[in-house]
Amino acid sequence: MTFRNGLASLLRPEDSVLVLIDHQPYQLANLNSHDPHAVVNNSTALAKAARAFGVPTILTSVIADRGGLIFPQITDVFPGQEVIDRTFINTWEDRKVVDAVKATGRKQLIIAGLWTEICVAMPVIQALGEGWDVTVITDASGGTSVEAHEVAIQRMIAAGANMMTWLALASEWQRDWARTEHAGELTEVLKQHAAGSGIAYLWEQQLLNTPVPRA
Repeated sequence: MTFRNGLASLLRPEDSVLVLIDHQPYQLANLNSHDPHAVVNNSTALAKAARAFGVPTILTSVIADRGGLIFPQITDVFPGQEVIDRTFINTWEDRKVVDAVKATGRKQLIIAGLWTEICVAMPVIQALGEGWDVTVITDASGGTSVEAHEVAIQRMIAAGANMMTWLALASEWQRDWARTEHAGELTEVLKQHAAGSGIAYLWEQQLLNTPVPRA
């Protein structure tokens, strides 16, 4: 196994491309590895973080006429953007998706989707074999059972994939709070989607703006 370490291995927004796979009603209906509300929240946060950092994002569904349209919480982040609808279960066998990714010129491929054991694992393993640097966002993905999700993660790690959560990814893209270009947009994502961390930030702002009572 080639270990992923060193500063150069960290994800950078200018080198990243995000592919969101099959965040659709049919898949959500049989999601049993996570709270469905959390997956919708986390996948939306991931999409918004990508937009904040200018990371190209490819949206893809499988047979949307039967499986349903991608969650509006995600498509609303990218209004007017085409969703690539496939028949291939394995996204990486669809030339339209692969060509869209290659057109970005990025090599840090980030993937999240439903279900982890099928629609995430297959493209991740194929892309790894083709030399891509692949990261899976585990909490914006989910499987038909806890076992299915966890076994898929183990399988992808064994193949060389990197695993992260959406907040860890956003923090890695930010890297330094002195980089103010996207900090404001990221803060908005945290307020809306990072639960306790977002509320704690708002509380901190409240305290900083509250005069100290005089004795």
